Amino acid sequence: MSLKKFAVAKARALPVIILADTSGSMSVDGKIAALNEAVQNMVSTFRQESARQAEIQVGLITFGGDAAEMHLPLAKATEIEAMQPLDAIGRTPMGHAFELATDVLEDKELITSRDYRPVLILLSDGIPTDSWKAGLERLTTSERGQKASRFAMAIGAEANTDVLEAFNNDLEAPVFKANEARDIHRFFRAVTMSVTARSQSRTPNELVPIDFDELDNDDDDLGLDLEGQW
Repeated sequence: MSLKKFAVAKARALPVIILADTSGSMSVDGKIAALNEAVQNMVSTFRQESARQAEIQVGLITFGGDAAEMHLPLAKATEIEAMQPLDAIGRTPMGHAFELATDVLEDKELITSRDYRPVLILLSDGIPTDSWKAGLERLTTSERGQKASRFAMAIGAEANTDVLEAFNNDLEAPVFKANEARDIHRFFRAVTMSVTARSQSRTPNELVPIDFDELDNDDDDLGLDLEGQW
């Protein structure tokens, strides 16, 4: 009898890629601090998940200064022990972030054909300062970009919601608007719960609906000074 019949099936990856605005405007009013903590909490939650049907992977693209960069290369959440804090500086090269995200998505060595549908998360508090339309079109029309679940968050009143709405493809979870620190945490907690539920499901390719409103009463658990709005 072949030993292959007794081999333990390797969990398929469920990639989560965050595109985070780290431009200079994110340095005011505690935005970057709230973002740092929210991302760290997300990764920590994913790290504790056992790989059942799916193994969660996390990658982080930042766009600030002159170019976007891969702040955290796509890796298994269980293997991410520490992450360098995000710093806010300079302009908002969002178009370059779209290009970089597409490169990661279409890399067949990073994301194989057997992996589950990726999750993309875009957040910004401003307006792109580079040519972003071609990059966004390339992302949203690429084979994997079309299939990916794409969520977006507008931070503060100055965020360009038109770009975020063009990125977002979940009609049941429109662009989330964060007006204060607690809102950033609500958004990330809701997305974290959705991804975690997918990883434990028998059908991880099926999207788990996100309800941002159901977390409205959880503010006391955040442990933050949440006074003031942006």
